[in-house]
Amino acid sequence: MKLRTILVDDEPHAIEVLDNYLGNFTEIEVVARCYDAIQAFQVLQQNQIDLMFLDVKMPGLKGTDLLRSLKNPPKVIFTTAYQDYAVEGFDLNAVDYLLKPIPFERFLRAIDKVFTGLNIANQPVAVTQKPAVSNKDVFLYLKVDRKMVKVNVSDIYWVESLRDYIKVVLKDKVLISKQKISLLEELLPEDAFIRIHRSFIVAVDKVESYHSHKLEIDGKELPIGRNFRNDCQRRFKLTF
Repeated sequence: MKLRTILVDDEPHAIEVLDNYLGNFTEIEVVARCYDAIQAFQVLQQNQIDLMFLDVKMPGLKGTDLLRSLKNPPKVIFTTAYQDYAVEGFDLNAVDYLLKPIPFERFLRAIDKVFTGLNIANQPVAVTQKPAVSNKDVFLYLKVDRKMVKVNVSDIYWVESLRDYIKVVLKDKVLISKQKISLLEELLPEDAFIRIHRSFIVAVDKVESYHSHKLEIDGKELPIGRNFRNDCQRRFKLTF
């Protein structure tokens, strides 16, 4: 699911900051960048928009007035340098109210609120630092104990399915997140990970030994499922 999003702010730098932040999220598509409320109104009339980042104080028409004019507004996150409008913003059912300059950590909490409201809070959020040339440049945010935890992909040893949860085994810790293993499989780099069993995904470069029915990572033996043997054979060049 892609969240169709517009950015509304009369300051180009503010648009640029939001653009850079949102460029990290594969679930969000920025479809328009608007530099006044009238332009945003026109975009909203012509497009289905799921989320709007909206500055409050703009020339001509304030962001709060724009929101009041909409019969079926999208989810809104206000962005402003003025704290005085916070109460008004929340009275208009805004998802969140961000004060400039906006730290990325605070921005991430606002995104998490949007995902929660759309019942996709338990999906992992994939983030990349530009087109990655190494898995060291790729990371995920996983929802763990009501907070989003950053996980470098290169630190993952294996992922194990626990029914509606997954266990992500890292070099120095284990994380439990409520989501399906299939969702995480879609986000992990295909060249670096392989599904070896309906309950296990492993990092290829962490495999220490293997044969036809199991492999070993960090001293732990993991099973190779019958339905996954062909893929493992191609990847590990096994003879079954």
